[in-house]
Amino acid sequence: MHLLLLHGAIGAASQMKTLADELEKDFTVHTPDFPGHGNRPFPAGPYAIELFAADVLRYIDDLRLDRVAIFGYSMGGYVGMYLARHHSTRICKLATLATKFQWDPAIALRETKMINPEKIREKVPAFAQILEERHQPKDWKLVLMHTAALLTALGDNPPLTAGDWPGIKVPALLLLGDSDKMVTLEETEAVYKGIPGARWEILPQTPHPIEQVDTMMLASRLHAFYQE
Repeated sequence: MHLLLLHGAIGAASQMKTLADELEKDFTVHTPDFPGHGNRPFPAGPYAIELFAADVLRYIDDLRLDRVAIFGYSMGGYVGMYLARHHSTRICKLATLATKFQWDPAIALRETKMINPEKIREKVPAFAQILEERHQPKDWKLVLMHTAALLTALGDNPPLTAGDWPGIKVPALLLLGDSDKMVTLEETEAVYKGIPGARWEILPQTPHPIEQVDTMMLASRLHAFYQE
């Protein structure tokens, strides 16, 4: 089975390495960067879920793959859901972790405030350094600015709404950390109930950042799901 690991907003494929190393024991694992992330150049247009989904499809086509399994973390899970909704013939299974499904202007405004480059550089310089290294040779501050525009667009016109969930027919597993301060239990439960045959699970002692997730625990859940 070919398994794509999709990273989150302001993230990069490099964050998936530890998980990929564990999953490679049983799957052919791919860890692509979205356009404008990691070492990939900025796209010609703005960041968008549709743009990232189209890029994943090109990746699948370039490798001449038929159907793939997807694990999406945070924004990567939203992209995976979009693909499962609109390109189900290319996806065999989908698992998400810490994906925010509920978007409106107020939520988007709150989230954009969290990724203000100047505030990050002032208050958490160590994180600013991580972002700089993660997205070289691009300016990490521009990555955050493009991401803020994406979040605003999500708030104004979400690509996925409650009416889309019944149209997702691929087997789906929704994972959420019990200490996630960005994604609510209620929104994850609502999506789980809307997708036919979907499952969900709460991961204990798990916050939102992927670096703080217990890799062995996550890999175990994904192994069980994808190998059924």
